[in-house]
Amino acid sequence: MIAEKNLTELYRRMLRIRRVEEAIVAHYPKQQMRCPVHLSIGQEAAPAALSLDLTDADRVYSSHRCHAHYLAKLGATNKMIAELLGKTGGCSKGKGGSMHLVDVERGMMGSSALVSGSIPLAVGSAFSFKLSGEKSLAVAYFGDGGSEEGILYECLNFAALKKLPVIFACENNNYATYSPQKARQSDCEIFKRGEAFGVPGLRVDGYDLPAVLSASRTAVERARSGGGPTLLEFTTCRWFDHVGPSEDFEVGYRTQAEVEAWKARCPLAWAESQLPSETVTSVEAEILKEIEAAFTYGDCSPLPALSEMFEDIYA
Repeated sequence: MIAEKNLTELYRRMLRIRRVEEAIVAHYPKQQMRCPVHLSIGQEAAPAALSLDLTDADRVYSSHRCHAHYLAKLGATNKMIAELLGKTGGCSKGKGGSMHLVDVERGMMGSSALVSGSIPLAVGSAFSFKLSGEKSLAVAYFGDGGSEEGILYECLNFAALKKLPVIFACENNNYATYSPQKARQSDCEIFKRGEAFGVPGLRVDGYDLPAVLSASRTAVERARSGGGPTLLEFTTCRWFDHVGPSEDFEVGYRTQAEVEAWKARCPLAWAESQLPSETVTSVEAEILKEIEAAFTYGDCSPLPALSEMFEDIYA
């Protein structure tokens, strides 16, 4: 069981992700968001649970599918929406778009469209914490496709060698774009990939909210207490296309029945069944008000000036 206070906050974070992304789906056809969007609808539980015991001093690094990680870490919703609208009030001044969200004050250090590109950054942060004696930790989010990149194994080795306070969080939705995991990997047990380096791993049903929270807290406690890294594998499902605001059943790589089976076990619905109805109603109203204000902020924020085109870029 999950204490009501914790479950309420988990629900708030999951619903925040769900409703913000539903608003993106509704607004996207207006052609005001000129960046691709990789939605996390269906994948809310893991980042919500993992972020629950993190502080602003803990650093999170994300992938192209970063909305949930940003929102779960309590990144500013108004700056996220402004970013997707390409406005100067955005978290990356309108130049990063959906795949480059950042809120340094909250410890959301950034996200990268490069598959597994954020993993070494998280390990670097964890190394800095170790050297300075700071009791903070880092989280690296990646997908099952990202687990095929060599940099993951270099980082697992280094994190184990130095006993770094880092959590490797793999969100396994079974598909890299449209390719199923079994067609790409000879061994599909991602959580065991760190065993050769001495990194403990856990596989968790990403729709079993109590199990997700328990595994997340185990990893956080290990990192904070000096026990070193953990590799978490959350099995989950994205409800929408790999990229974009639409469903994708016509593509042919998965069936609607497969996704509907996941939807029937939705963690948000489970949380709603466990919480007082007045709590559910209150949280919903709070989030919808936040989203309305965020779009107002984004609409009112100006577009970047042409003279700023080459500012805040590497090359």
